[in-house]
Amino acid sequence: MQIWVDADACPVVIKDILYRVAERLQLNVTLVANQLMRVPPSRFVRALQVPSGADVADAEIVRLLAPGDLVVTGDIPLAADVLIKGGFALNPRGEFYTNDNIAQMLTMRTFMDELRGSGVDTGGPAPFSQADRQNFANQLDRHLARHAKRP
Repeated sequence: MQIWVDADACPVVIKDILYRVAERLQLNVTLVANQLMRVPPSRFVRALQVPSGADVADAEIVRLLAPGDLVVTGDIPLAADVLIKGGFALNPRGEFYTNDNIAQMLTMRTFMDELRGSGVDTGGPAPFSQADRQNFANQLDRHLARHAKRP
């Protein structure tokens, strides 16, 4: 199992959790981003820089993804592609995207884009909280306990 991170918008605290998990479980974690990313020295953690452009990092993650891999992303269309390819998708707030909820999430995303396009101020996401960090860590641990082979 490999963990892929849509790293351009991933909170630093989530990356830090993933770095520790990579070492503890000896799992490969790859951060994919349009910009150069610094990662801790580790044989389990690497950064992959892709060219700039809309959805270039997303496309590279989907291309490299194997069934059963985990992708950490807040990008709903990317999560949909991950599910189609047989992977798991977890957002940084600790919510798994599933075949049961992805269509509704895509519809809501489209609706909110249309509202913003018509000039409605929809506000932004709530600030990232300690509870979000804890929820992510808990969901990640549960998922890895079920799906990752221990060293």
